[in-house]
Order: sequence, then structure tokens, then C-alpha cells
Amino acid sequence: MDEQLKEIIERARGQAGEIANRGGFEAFKASFVGPQGSFTALRKQLGTIPKEQRPEYGKRINEAKDQLEAVFAEVNERLEGMELAALIGPAVDPTLPSPDRPVGTVHPLTQILERIVGIFEKVGFTVASGPEVETEFFCFDALNTPPEHPARDLQDTYYMPDSTRFSNVSKHGEERYLLRTHTSSVQIRTMLKEKPPLRILSPGRTFRRDTADATHSANFHQIEGLYVDKGVKVTDLKAMLDHFARELLGKDAKVRFRPHFFPYTEPSFEVDFSAEHLGKVGKKWIEIMGCGMVDPAVFEAVGIDPEVYTGYAFGMGIERIAMIAYGVDDIRYFYQNDQRFLNQFA
Repeated sequence: MDEQLKEIIERARGQAGEIANRGGFEAFKASFVGPQGSFTALRKQLGTIPKEQRPEYGKRINEAKDQLEAVFAEVNERLEGMELAALIGPAVDPTLPSPDRPVGTVHPLTQILERIVGIFEKVGFTVASGPEVETEFFCFDALNTPPEHPARDLQDTYYMPDSTRFSNVSKHGEERYLLRTHTSSVQIRTMLKEKPPLRILSPGRTFRRDTADATHSANFHQIEGLYVDKGVKVTDLKAMLDHFARELLGKDAKVRFRPHFFPYTEPSFEVDFSAEHLGKVGKKWIEIMGCGMVDPAVFEAVGIDPEVYTGYAFGMGIERIAMIAYGVDDIRYFYQNDQRFLNQFA
């Protein structure tokens, strides 16, 4: 029996490397431990062995059984590895770029900003920038906004503590720091550093104490324009905004002015757009921006002679333009980073 057990183990080990699939594995096992298997037949002979010798032979049969099961386990592990490799497919080189790498998209507000800037750059405007933290002089005083004006209330503007200091934001005097409420402060800084003629755009982020809802946000984006030269008239302003509306919204877009009041322009106007092909606008006029001729007091504050130079200024919200152009009905969508929303602008 010892020779027979040894022969069975050696045969099992010799055949194990030839097994290539589950069907072959089951047949392989059956040839040893199946009803007609060679090891099963040998176990059945245990009853023919003298009684006193059975414990010893039973021990050897159990040892042979453990060795067979070890062979079966090795074959099974190898087959599982082969099956997993077949599911995974060919080996992957981790240093190669992913074939399905997700492609990002420019944020819709950036897309609209770039469109607006592109329109004005074609007619000679350049982009100017300034700090988001400002002072009262640049944000209010130089723009002819009196101390009692509602825009300067604590309820409307984010003021910094009196002890706050910013080494990279210049002051005109001892005025307070604040988060800018519009980008008109960039116009003031530009006029203080450069001489006319000036034709600039000042896009950027602004801040006001607004409660967030479908049309309001404490953080939003503006773009403002300024043109200063000799002989600039209201008709130049109207012609510029007519051109802008047609370039942005289509050739059927129309612009109308309504009298208004802004501290830094005189005369001042609210501007309405109409574009029949845009469902968000339709035939109905919709308010889009404010504009006007630069008030002489503003020129005097920055050292420009109002008897020699005139100019116009305008300003609009990027979010408002984007909502109209894309048919978005809630400003908060622009800030939620929801890919379902952003992927529509790819």
C-alpha cells in the first residue's frame, strides 16, 4: 500500500501542471478521489488489512489525502489566477495616459467674460486689474459717492476692522479697507497712474452684503468699461453699446437707455436689451447694465481736467449676462461645482 500511495501522489503532482481549465480540473480530481478514483479504491482496501495494522495504514492514507488536497489547492489557485487575468484583459502599462481621461471645460462665467472682453478688445479696449481689497477713497470718495450714500452702509458693504493693514494695497489717506463693491475702483487707480486717452475694461470679483437667492449672491463678478478722451459724447456711448449687444446676442439685439442716477456719471442711464431669438429675453426688454458720462467731479478727484476731457463708463454683471445668454434661472448654479450643470458648457 505504501508504494501505491507514493505512486498516486507522484502521478497527481506530475499531471497538475497540465490542467488548463475547470473541466480538466474536475476530471483530474475525479481520477483520484471520485467514486472510481485510484485513491478512493485504495481507501476501500483498508478493511482487508489485519485489525492491528489498520491504525498505521489509516494514518498513512490520511497523510496521502492531505498531500492530494494540497495539489488540488495549488491547481485551483492557478486556475483562479488565469480566470481573473482573462477578465482583466492584457496587462496595462501604468505609465501610459488613460484613454478615457475626463476632459474639463471652461467655466460658463469665464466663457462669457472672455466673449465680452473679446468684443471690446476688437475696438481698442485693454484689460486693467486691481485689488479685491480696496479703500473707501478708491471705491467711494473718488467716485463722487458721499459719506451718507446707502452703498456705504455697513448693511451693504464688507468693511475690514480698523486695525487691518495691507502692505500691497495703497491708501489715499486714512480711510478704511473694504471688499470692493464694484470694479470702478480699478478705473480710479488707472486714471491716477495713466493720462488720457484711456480705453479700459476692468473685470473682476466683487462683494456685497446680499442674501443668496436665485438672483443675488454676496460674491459675484462685474466688468466695467471706461473711455476718456477729448470730445467723447453720449452718442459714442450708445453706438458702443449697440455694437456690443449685436456682437453678444445677435444682429437683432436692440438697446435702449432710460434716465437714472449714479453718483459717478452725469447724465446716467439704465440700459435694457431686447433680442427676439433668445427665449430668456424674447421681445421683452430686460435691464442689463448701468452707464453714463463720467461726472466732472470724478475727473477732478484723479487730476484730469474736465474742461479738456470727457468720457463714458459702463458696468454689467457677468452672472446676469450668462443667465440671459444660457437661459439659467438661478445664479447659485454657477458656484455649486455640480458637474451635471458645468458639463453642459463643454
